[in-house]
Amino acid sequence: MKQERLEEKFEKLYETFINENFLSMKALGGEIPFYISSYNPNQEISIFDEVQRLINRLKIVGVSVYEINLFSLVVEMLKDRGILNKIIDKEVDLSKDKLYKTIQGAIDTQKYLIPKIEELTTNNPSNIVFLTGIGQVYPFIRSHSILNNLQNSIKDRPTVMFFPGIYDGTSLSLFGKLKDDNYYRAFNLETINLVK
Repeated sequence: MKQERLEEKFEKLYETFINENFLSMKALGGEIPFYISSYNPNQEISIFDEVQRLINRLKIVGVSVYEINLFSLVVEMLKDRGILNKIIDKEVDLSKDKLYKTIQGAIDTQKYLIPKIEELTTNNPSNIVFLTGIGQVYPFIRSHSILNNLQNSIKDRPTVMFFPGIYDGTSLSLFGKLKDDNYYRAFNLETINLVK
């Protein structure tokens, strides 16, 4: 994957996110207001900084963003359930497969993660929801699974997933190498033009 010019990328995102067509969701024709902004995973740290800068810029013009960093959320959920330290203590003795199954079971997408995201978005009104930390929760959580399960939950505002890899409008390729399942319902922010 090629390095992106982040200043240009985030300026385009800013212009999109302040646009009434984007915020009102009227231009979607009844589709789910999900968007994906893919990026080169080698630029992860710079992307994190740019996302924070974008949130601050949007706030200045009255567009509120609620960011859900999936990695931070998973760590918080494991702490709240009292199992994070147990997993850390037993990690050395567990096979990779057992560790994977233990963590995945503890953060089961449908049983625990989606209800927690629903609770957070309900209790934190905003104009836009950002989903970040996607690459950090792999392989325990898959991006298509999050999107598929959230499509019935967050319909009242645009949701933007910052995805470390390639999204071609039909399939997700995490890190540009690992093919995730197909996902057809999100708009690709690299190709869509909502600014008119």
